[in-house]
Amino acid sequence: MNDLKVFKTRRRTCCKKSCAYTSAGISIFLMQKFCHFALKIIDKWPNTAVLYLRNYKKTPDKMRYVIKTPGGSVEYDVPIMKVQEYSLEDIFSKGLLLLIPFYIFSHEKNFQVYNNNEQKLTKLKAEYQDILERLDKLEQEGIIGAFDKRTIIELSRDVVREIAQKYENVQKGIGGMMSGALLETEARKILNKGKDEAKKETALRMLKDGELSIDKVAKYSGLDIAEVELLAGLQMV
Repeated sequence: MNDLKVFKTRRRTCCKKSCAYTSAGISIFLMQKFCHFALKIIDKWPNTAVLYLRNYKKTPDKMRYVIKTPGGSVEYDVPIMKVQEYSLEDIFSKGLLLLIPFYIFSHEKNFQVYNNNEQKLTKLKAEYQDILERLDKLEQEGIIGAFDKRTIIELSRDVVREIAQKYENVQKGIGGMMSGALLETEARKILNKGKDEAKKETALRMLKDGELSIDKVAKYSGLDIAEVELLAGLQMV
């Protein structure tokens, strides 16, 4: 029984205390208290969709999803998301940021044109500049974190490198923008870390002088009161 692993399931039962294990494709439910009426376990499945990076005229709008269980099969339709049909406005207005790295697929058929026409390539670069600016704004508003933004940019760069291998100008133009944005993000991270360290050093000097209250030190150093209190506590150790 050492290979048993706990898994979580949402269920509604008449027993308050229970746990579930799965091993070798078999689920085992252990009940600490047995009830003498009908027992029902309900698993709630999340909404499902299929993502197509490339689509064609015959690509359907839905797919049949079949789940086979010991008691029979359950099947239902799931929608097919076609990346090439989503505009930038769709992606940002609907919060579908996970599609950004694959947005380049909507331009794939025009790679040859972009590669040979600097004016067309400039328009494509303007779209990606807009993407970067929108991601910056979302980060500033706290909607996404720095890690989320970096991951989106890094994946976007990797996808461009992969599908535009034969188009050097597209690689340099869009891939170069993404690489530059990653470097800028890293530089900003280092700069912010340096600023934080400088604020802490300033606060420590003020605390050492002992002439200002915690509130004043926080105000003049730019740190939160909780951070200053922590520094003050460390000084006393």
